Amino acid sequence: MVDSLHASESTVSYPLHISGITVNFNKPKTNIESAEVRIGKLHSPIALEAGNRSLQRRFSPPMVLSQGDTFSLHIQSTKWLGMKTKHRDITFNPDDVFRAYSASERREYTKIHEKINIVIDLSGSTTTEAEQSISSGQSLELRPTTSELFRKCPRFRILVIGKTGVGKSSVINHAFGVENTITSHYKPGEVSIDHEFISPENDKFVLHDSKGFEPGDEDNLKIVEGFIDRRRNMLTPEHQLHAIWLCFEIPRAGGRLLETGTEDFLKLKSSGKLGNVPVVVVLTKYDMLIGRIERNLDETSANGLNDKAIKEVVKNKAEAELQNTCIGPLKQFAGPDIPYVTISTEADYKQTLVHLIEITESRVGRYCAPEAAVMTSIAQRVHPGLKIKASIEVGKKRYWKALGSCPMFKNRSMWDCLRVLHIDIVDVWNFRDPHKYLHSQEFRTMMMNMVDKIEVGPATNPTKTMAFGLSMVGTIAAIVSALAGPAAPIVVPIAVGAVLAVWAYDVYQISYAPLFFRRFMAYIIHLTLVLQTLYLISESQELTRRAIKLAVNCYIESPMSGEANTRIQDYDDQLTIVDRMDSDALDKIVEVMQFYSIDEAQMSKLREKPHVDLPDEPWS
Repeated sequence: MVDSLHASESTVSYPLHISGITVNFNKPKTNIESAEVRIGKLHSPIALEAGNRSLQRRFSPPMVLSQGDTFSLHIQSTKWLGMKTKHRDITFNPDDVFRAYSASERREYTKIHEKINIVIDLSGSTTTEAEQSISSGQSLELRPTTSELFRKCPRFRILVIGKTGVGKSSVINHAFGVENTITSHYKPGEVSIDHEFISPENDKFVLHDSKGFEPGDEDNLKIVEGFIDRRRNMLTPEHQLHAIWLCFEIPRAGGRLLETGTEDFLKLKSSGKLGNVPVVVVLTKYDMLIGRIERNLDETSANGLNDKAIKEVVKNKAEAELQNTCIGPLKQFAGPDIPYVTISTEADYKQTLVHLIEITESRVGRYCAPEAAVMTSIAQRVHPGLKIKASIEVGKKRYWKALGSCPMFKNRSMWDCLRVLHIDIVDVWNFRDPHKYLHSQEFRTMMMNMVDKIEVGPATNPTKTMAFGLSMVGTIAAIVSALAGPAAPIVVPIAVGAVLAVWAYDVYQISYAPLFFRRFMAYIIHLTLVLQTLYLISESQELTRRAIKLAVNCYIESPMSGEANTRIQDYDDQLTIVDRMDSDALDKIVEVMQFYSIDEAQMSKLREKPHVDLPDEPWS
């Protein structure tokens, strides 16, 4: 072993902060599968992209190294075409690292170990720019709440276990709204379970893949158990495992669901040896079970029944078969605390994916860090209700709690205040928006002008229109059907360009809280409901400006926009200044957003609309 920096007698007394690490290796017969920085009990993995001969990781926040800590780099590698796996620990002497920091102007420590070159980036202080600005009296930019959330837990981390052919890729694609399966170009067993799959179409989840438990394959059970144990011992939500989907194809009647390895895995989980990480059993290809029962349905069972009644008979027979072939064996080994979901990714069974995500989010919320539960909702792309729930959770953490008396908004323009509210809400919905249209000045201007237009529009009676979801679905279906003809540009009946509503330039003052309070409420609610409409229109496709303008138009023309505004005005008219500083205001925002949340039944109606391409076009 050769350290490139010579020892120096000078040391530093304060902790060092490791902001990054780069690992380069030059052994042609060795493939590095994964690596992990270990300081004391804190383990932080480093991902390796396929085909690369180096690993690199930036740590935010930095990892802290104190004198007396153990410090090492754990590497897993394979040789001889992947047939031989080797684990090694490269240890660092903290005193050498401290001396290197004192002696080097570049603030880095370099170590060479058996042709592996390691460069560690160092800093002696974690004083943030924000802290420096406060101490100097400099005015700080308002920070979105999601920036702190993504710093602590940037992705929902899931392990999916299942044999080839059970439909794992299809489930992943549909649940997280990606088109290109991120594991499809790898052969089974080709990639380590530690490999992080991150889709460019949705970077808010990270997938770990396991091939399942074949008969007589005890090694994979040990690999999975070791992976879960390592992740469980990591201290930050960013690196912890948040959920496991254990996938099986529903067998035919008389078929066997569980192999010995799977039974052992479920026993480990039910005994508590795998910790609290939530496990959900996913029974795939439910549509094939339904189709099989329909084909074998005898005439006497269907005699005299209408289509709806026949579907109910088929469903009951399917449930009975599931109890015999799947649920009974699962309960025997899994115990009562491992839920199961039957799913299909076919168009008529989309609600099964919604149920899968609901159960997963609920379990993550119960057993993992709060940030992980929010990231579950942000990562998924099948359940708009969970997007609204996550928006509320993010809003509660900071800005929504006191819209009428927010000290962080003091002496700032409405444009600046609404910017952070806008970013938080848009970030939670996590659309496929590579061009950042939803963060653009044009869209923000459109939203502010829409709030202005609705605010001065005719009042409606919200108690008279209760079928709001179906009204919205009807509005979307009518407009989309009209667009099936020639693709003329969509014209939004509000200003899109640089002309802002006059009040955008107003400076926030608590003494004028009523005006600001109502507009904050209106912006939060209208933006959320516009994004819900966009979700229903876009169906996880890459966003275009045409799709965004269509969503705004649908929302403006639906009864929902006027009704929501009337609820806001009626509520605000009853408040005193003191009331606006109270948490009841937050409760009202939550109430209105949840009231207008569209459920799965209404979404199913919308799926009957004709599909229309929405190519990109200018804002105006």
